[in-house]
Amino acid sequence: MTDRFRLTLAQLNPTVGDLDGNAALAREAWEAGRAAGADLVALPEMFVTGYNAQDLVMKPAFHTAAIETVRALAADCADGPALAIGGPWVEGTELYNAYFICRGGRIQSTVLKHHLPNSAVFDEVRIFDSGPIGGPYSVGNTRIGSPICEDAWFEDVAETQAETGAEFLLVPNGSPYHRDKFELRLNHMVARVVETGLPLVYLNMAGGQDDQVFDGGSFVLNPGGEMAVQLPLFDEVIEHVDLERGPEGWRAVPGRFDRHPDPMEQDYRAMVVGLRDYLRKAGFGKVLLGLSGGVDSALVATIAADALGPQNVRCVMLPSEFTSEHSLEDAQAVAERLGCHYDHVPIGPGRDAITATLAPLFRGRNEDLTEENLQSRLRGLLLMAMSNKFGEMLLTTGNKSEVAVGYATIYGDMAGGYNPIKDMYKTRVFACCRWRNANHRPWMQAPAGEVIPDRVISKPPSAELRADQKDSDSLPDYPVLDGILEILIERDGSIEDCVAAGYAREDAARVEHLIYVSEYKRFQSAPGTRLTAKAFWLDRRYPIVNRWRDGRR
Repeated sequence: MTDRFRLTLAQLNPTVGDLDGNAALAREAWEAGRAAGADLVALPEMFVTGYNAQDLVMKPAFHTAAIETVRALAADCADGPALAIGGPWVEGTELYNAYFICRGGRIQSTVLKHHLPNSAVFDEVRIFDSGPIGGPYSVGNTRIGSPICEDAWFEDVAETQAETGAEFLLVPNGSPYHRDKFELRLNHMVARVVETGLPLVYLNMAGGQDDQVFDGGSFVLNPGGEMAVQLPLFDEVIEHVDLERGPEGWRAVPGRFDRHPDPMEQDYRAMVVGLRDYLRKAGFGKVLLGLSGGVDSALVATIAADALGPQNVRCVMLPSEFTSEHSLEDAQAVAERLGCHYDHVPIGPGRDAITATLAPLFRGRNEDLTEENLQSRLRGLLLMAMSNKFGEMLLTTGNKSEVAVGYATIYGDMAGGYNPIKDMYKTRVFACCRWRNANHRPWMQAPAGEVIPDRVISKPPSAELRADQKDSDSLPDYPVLDGILEILIERDGSIEDCVAAGYAREDAARVEHLIYVSEYKRFQSAPGTRLTAKAFWLDRRYPIVNRWRDGRR
């Protein structure tokens, strides 16, 4: 008779700091596994605390409570399958990222993470101590190796576990999304399978936490790298996977296989999930935003309506004398097509009052950017007042191109608690709007069809803070700007790299200067969904004051 091992994978969405809530999710997964006859129920890395908990996990009261929560969970799950769950562990003065195997009412085995990531959004070297490379643990008569997340990106941990008797590998992860991340993970895991000759189960968490979105996409590889199981991106899933032991060892039985969407849909889903979970975990159920008639605010309104339902989104048009008639029409059209509440709040009276208040101080000076920014800051003031009064979180709507070069007014249109499109360049915003108009999915709560009118997408972008203003008056055209930003930010390239790619040296130097002098604005900006490996905040950390310029020493 063929030996069989049933593994229940819990691709779930924990909340940072919610120890009891995360334990309840783990218990529900364990119950599902027990009902299905599982031998082991597995949850992702650091699940009991939520991930990425950053410095919170170093707080003694917190990591002590987390360890006690795991012990209590082990006691609750004594009669049934083993339970594997990630959390912190303390030995002496050292704090570890650990993976606990609970059986018979207690923690039976503890695996300690060896390789600690110290790049991009990860700071684990300053938080955790590196554990020794250990061998496999036993569940019944089966020996399992568990390289924890980063440990599986290197060959030594998996090889040691294979050499000391592991029969398959279970890799628990807290791996956040960025574009093309799945292929990167898959390549590393295939390498581990080829090196060890063992099946590999890659288990990732789902859900949003601050700027990061954990996209799930768990999978199972058989020896040789053949995909036996592929779970969906972004969805929470509890899935049972069977492994069978034959003459050549263990192999996973082919099972569920969800095809993954294209990169644009992945980006859009990440923004929807990121916003939804940021609000839910922060205790907000409704949002508002300034709807200008432009493409950025239209896309943010659509993301919000898809994430929360149109009934929970307030769109506010705040026109001045520079607001065009078509902007008024387009903003209202977006709100109506989405089915969102729409308010019309002219800023003229408030602007007149502020101008009169400042007139004695500004006498004898010409109007300049100051007066333009007054409009933006007045809009921010009014929107924040509505946010306070109605208990709705204000969303800000600047795209990555604007955020990169500081084309935004601090304490004005930058005001807000979250920015879904913060990591999406302007040219991609246009493409994303067209994608959403042409596509609808069951997880979208707003209507299908052309919810963003074509005129919103096709008209020249303008802040409308002065007569006949266009973004191109202040910046290179967006295809040029985004091309330069792609080189300078995403590739960490130089001015010479921009010139070699065909861009004018003066444009590249100007854009580089704007990136550096805008750092103080980004330091104070709202968090937003991470879509790339070079998102502003934890991926790219630059000094606020910085006089270095490429080509100038």
